Amino acid sequence: MSSPGFWSDESVSTATVKKLKTLKATVESWEAAFRKYQELNELNGIIKDTDNDLLAELDRDINILLVKVDKLEFQTLMSGEFDRSNAILSINAGAGGTESCDWVSMLLRMYTRFSESRGYTTKTVDLLYGEEAGIKNVTILIEGTSAFGYLKSERGVHRLVRISPFDSNKRRHTSFASVDVIPEVEENTEIKIEDKELSVETFRASGPGGQHMQKTDSAVRITHLPSGIVVQCQNERSQHQNKETALKILTARLYELEREKKEADLLKQCGADKKKIEWGSQIRSYVMHPYTLVKDHRTGYETGNIAAIMDGKIDDFIQAYLKANAKGRKC
Repeated sequence: MSSPGFWSDESVSTATVKKLKTLKATVESWEAAFRKYQELNELNGIIKDTDNDLLAELDRDINILLVKVDKLEFQTLMSGEFDRSNAILSINAGAGGTESCDWVSMLLRMYTRFSESRGYTTKTVDLLYGEEAGIKNVTILIEGTSAFGYLKSERGVHRLVRISPFDSNKRRHTSFASVDVIPEVEENTEIKIEDKELSVETFRASGPGGQHMQKTDSAVRITHLPSGIVVQCQNERSQHQNKETALKILTARLYELEREKKEADLLKQCGADKKKIEWGSQIRSYVMHPYTLVKDHRTGYETGNIAAIMDGKIDDFIQAYLKANAKGRKC
């Protein structure tokens, strides 16, 4: 940081400072835990077996330290290149019409509540309402340390089984929704997008959003011609802001596309197969009738408290996946 010219490139210097702060916070947390361990170890050597009050206090402090160390060990699972980045999360309704659109609304609320519980901020980038109710598809930006590291475990198909509130005969329905999560990448990545590769369209934003959105062609749709990837943004106040956000998402999707290609090559070398994200391969089932159960089919972790899960308390599912994924890596 003290070297000549370090601050001349603002994007590089900002990214370096951010990385340094993260590393410093991690090291300091481990050092504090180690100092506490040394303190308790010394105390254990001088306490007599008859000092019941001191023994009880020592036992309590040890348990507190174990909880802290467990949390620090869990943080080591966030070792991916973009695990500490913001997350771009998209939810798309599957077959099932209004049922699936309502399921997207429920999942959106679940991830919003989860984000709020961790102190993250959420911003809706694009949203398309269902014809009768619910949401057909939605993309949100979740900003906060390790947002992608936590939410990457949610990528896949989510299945809901319940008595439909839209069915007058009160029959049981199964609905599907696909969740995609990619990291927000820094502007100085190797992904370079040229203007000639883009087809940019503007249109009038749809749905609720105020007079400004409904009277001007502020929404932006960008098609990346070489890859065919299409992104759009309509929730910012100006066309320029919408284009800027759409380009940010396009860059993230292109980076993810390249990463998936490299990962596929690596899996072939390791003799492993990557599971496709498709309607027949749900990662998690949420059953509301005839019993209550949420089960992750990748880890086997399950709970009957579906109300808490739909209120955003999905931390245990995320931890189970990340721990299982770390143990199961072949390369």
